[in-house]
Amino acid sequence: MTKIYPDRTVGAPVPDWTPPLAPTGEVLQGRYARLEPLSADAHAALLFRAYAGQDTLWYYMPYGPFSSVAQYHRWVSDTVADKAHLFYAIHNLETDEIGGVASYLRIRPATGSIEVGNINYSPALQRTRAATETMALMMGWAFDAGYRRYEWKCDSLNAPSRRAAGRLGFSFEGIFRQALVYKSRNRDTAWFSVLDSEWPALEKAFESWLDPSNFDASGVQREKLEHFR
Repeated sequence: MTKIYPDRTVGAPVPDWTPPLAPTGEVLQGRYARLEPLSADAHAALLFRAYAGQDTLWYYMPYGPFSSVAQYHRWVSDTVADKAHLFYAIHNLETDEIGGVASYLRIRPATGSIEVGNINYSPALQRTRAATETMALMMGWAFDAGYRRYEWKCDSLNAPSRRAAGRLGFSFEGIFRQALVYKSRNRDTAWFSVLDSEWPALEKAFESWLDPSNFDASGVQREKLEHFR
């Protein structure tokens, strides 16, 4: 309970708080997806091919599109060397293809907060079971590790990203106006989060949605993820 002092109110105590460890890049294995630490040599060419001809995928990214495999390889090599974030390559086990990336960033063990971002799914990965399971695997790792807050941020004008956050169970927290400039344009940033207290119910929803019984022989969902929350 929140403790009330004579002249002020303070937040509820967090007893025995122990900061979690930062992610170290272990493989995250699911039924439909396997997340492998991003590697320029192992994944850059496959991802460049998956993204080929889809320049709109980079519209809300602060980087890209890339004009050649070599250019993308250099970007991946430089990016994975930066320990401020941890990128995963997404292996769609149903198609046996590398189809996208996602990362942890703003990793703050001392405050128990971590963000998921840099999500870029190729058309072949979008709207698949592997795409949703990727988000469940990353969220699950964070809360199992002991994080208290899991964040999602995007350009406020990025309607697909905002819809995805809502579908996955994130709560909208507001807009940070003129948060940054990228690609010579303004970005107002929409903030979303999931808290550790909300994860058990979300975990069950993900498990129910991803269960094979929720899909027909063609792989079409019987019930939407939102219906299980």
